[in-house]
Amino acid sequence: LQLVESGGGLVQPGGSLRLSCAASGFSLDDSAIGWFRQAPGEEREGVSCISNSGAWTVYADSVKGRFTISRDNGKKAVYLQMNALKPQDTAVYYCAANTLCGTQWRKVPFLGFSSWGPGTQVNVSS
Repeated sequence: LQLVESGGGLVQPGGSLRLSCAASGFSLDDSAIGWFRQAPGEEREGVSCISNSGAWTVYADSVKGRFTISRDNGKKAVYLQMNALKPQDTAVYYCAANTLCGTQWRKVPFLGFSSWGPGTQVNVSS
């Protein structure tokens, strides 16, 4: 059971990136997927989470209105569209799976989330 993130890179402030979280070895149909990020020297934080059907999504206040999470279970993928990027969005972004989002996606230790990917680096800088 493995998740792999991709789509990171260097972008100027105000720019956009779309991150992908791809599953191998299992179906995503029964899994909620969370996106998380960790900046150097800081604690990992929850960014967003989407239910297994995609009907329910939730966002951290810091990204609400700028980021959009979505999924395509047929492609076994979850996406994070990031618009209006700010330098403070710079971090390594991770995805992980759980049976549901609940409230655990918001805070360390993100109980129940597993199959963490290796992460993808996002740098927002001019």
